This record gives sequence, structure tokens and C-alpha cells, in this order.
Amino acid sequence: MPSRWSGRDTQKLSAVAMSVLLLASASKHFDDPDFFAPVVPDALCRDDSGGKPNSPLAVLSREEWVAFSGLLEVAAAVGLLVPVTRRAAAGCVTAMFTLFLAGHLDALRKAYGPGGTPARRRTHTLRLPLQAPLIAWAWSLRKTAPAQRARQQQARR
Repeated sequence: MPSRWSGRDTQKLSAVAMSVLLLASASKHFDDPDFFAPVVPDALCRDDSGGKPNSPLAVLSREEWVAFSGLLEVAAAVGLLVPVTRRAAAGCVTAMFTLFLAGHLDALRKAYGPGGTPARRRTHTLRLPLQAPLIAWAWSLRKTAPAQRARQQQARR
């Protein structure tokens, strides 16, 4: 039995699913910020105690970075739902997930360091490889459906 789903419908469903995932993650940023705190690299975190010098990249505190990334995820989720902004939003989500790799690598390095615990090692060992399918999924949302591509090519002629 042939499927009635078009490439456009599939892409729309995929964008909605990614939006739901991003909104759930954003919600967790505000409900349980400690879950995301280890993923923010120390070099990005401002230390107002005066105990150590801040790096030039340390413009926000760890808590502010967690909240900011949660807000970025909300904006990205909304952008994916709007067809006109979907391609740009998908590119931004791809870049965001790719940048998150640095934080996941830093958290993994700390988890296996002297202060790491078995729970942190397990958590960050599992979280890092999850970025690859998320990056691929976000990138796939940049593509237009074949029928839409054909219409765009005809409009250019």
C-alpha cells in the first residue's frame, strides 16, 4: 500500500518533533539547571569571587549560560515550526548542537578526572555520543522537500 506522506509532510513532522525536544530541553534548563551546569566549559564562566582571573570569553556566569542556552532552545524551537524560518533555524540548531560538543567534551574530561564520580562518568559518557544524531537530525531539517525544490527551481526560470 503506497504511503500518502509526502516529503514535505515528513519534514514538517520531523521539525515538530525537534521543536518538542528543544522545548522539553529548554524547560529542563529552568527546572533543573544543575543537570546542564557541568556541560558549560569553565573558560566561558565568569568568576565574580576574585579567586581567579576570568578568561576573555567569560562574559556570563555558569547559571546565566544555562539560562541563555535554554532561551536559545526556545527560540530555535519556534523557528523550526515556522516554514519560512525553518531552514535558517535548522542551521542555527545544527551550529548550537555542534558548539555544545565542546561542553560535553569538557564535562567528560572532568568526569574522568580526579574529582569525577562513577555517576558523572556514566552520565557524560552517554551524553556525548547523543550529540551526533542530534546534529545530523538538525542538519536534515535544512533540506527542502523534493516537490518544494522543484517549485523553487521553476520559479527561478
